[in-house]
Amino acid sequence: MITVPSGGVPAFFTDRDGNPIWYYSTGQNNSPYVFKLLPNGNIIVMVTTNPVGTTVGISSIREIDLAGNLIRELDISTLDQRMQAAGFDFAPDNFTHDLVPLDNGHVIVLVNYSKTLTGLIGYSGSQTVVGDGLVDLDENWNPVWAWTSFDHLDVNRHLSGLPDWTHGNGVAYSPVDGNLFLSLRHQSWVLKIDYSYGTGTGNILWHLGYQGDLALTVNGVPTTDPSEWFSFQHFPVFISQSGPITTLGVWDNGDNRVLNPEGVICGPPPVYNVPCHSRANIFQIDDNAKTADLAWSDSPGFYSLWGGNMNQLPNGNVEFDANSPIGPTGLITGSIVQEVTQTATPQVVWQMDVGPTTLNAYRAYRYPSLYNGVTWQY
Repeated sequence: MITVPSGGVPAFFTDRDGNPIWYYSTGQNNSPYVFKLLPNGNIIVMVTTNPVGTTVGISSIREIDLAGNLIRELDISTLDQRMQAAGFDFAPDNFTHDLVPLDNGHVIVLVNYSKTLTGLIGYSGSQTVVGDGLVDLDENWNPVWAWTSFDHLDVNRHLSGLPDWTHGNGVAYSPVDGNLFLSLRHQSWVLKIDYSYGTGTGNILWHLGYQGDLALTVNGVPTTDPSEWFSFQHFPVFISQSGPITTLGVWDNGDNRVLNPEGVICGPPPVYNVPCHSRANIFQIDDNAKTADLAWSDSPGFYSLWGGNMNQLPNGNVEFDANSPIGPTGLITGSIVQEVTQTATPQVVWQMDVGPTTLNAYRAYRYPSLYNGVTWQY
């Protein structure tokens, strides 16, 4: 188990024994939403700030070297100015939840912004609605392409109420066709978006999930059982693409999972008879046949209410982070990271517990080392 003291290291790498080997402090009142290695060997960090006495998040992205030296930083107000100067029609409120560094030096960032709308189902008068956007930043961090949920989705489909309409929480990229995958937790959908290496229309190519436009099969067998879909998910991960077939992983939190065609959902006892559960899922999506096959799934026995992620490792195993896992007797620990075999009956081959229970590992990634082109041996 790796244990981090109260107010301790906010962003860190460990070895496979859970020993911290690198850390970065984002500063007082700051939190790292996400951090990833860049192709140039530096690290990009998304930072959110909640000054004492406020509830408004102020956010930025930073590029740092491995010594923690600041290379450059872009705050949300500067991005707003650059968006307006470039002629885009929305101004982001915050960087939020995810970013994807591309090999060409660009970075896809997930942002949110709000609109005040009227005439919404279930709401009277004016209502603030918070949606999501994607912005492609070039190598100088200037916006060159953008996408917004308000242009492509129905605001009256709000599974978790308003104002938090879509709640984007993960972005993935296919280097094969140059398109993007966006997880919208409060739609229970993963979208494939026409990005086409920065020249795309932004049109939604498909909606993956319950009430989407792909027919579901489980190991090749068609089903209309809505409980087989993911629900209120996190973190789509691109695994491979061959012709029309895309293999995509999704960490399925399972909140409000629809259990039957009548719309009964899971929930905590004793109000609900069926408790919620979380899963690591791998889908094979056929663009031509418009089908999504749930080819592999693992239900580890935890309910991870929020956060978490998954990845397929080079050896074919699957690693996932169950954030704030709840077991039959309550909260187990802060987070559990497991590597399991991708077999019909998955076996745990490695596990790291992150504690105490008040500490949440929002995401966990496996990297071969901290240096490009180097793989550490264990």
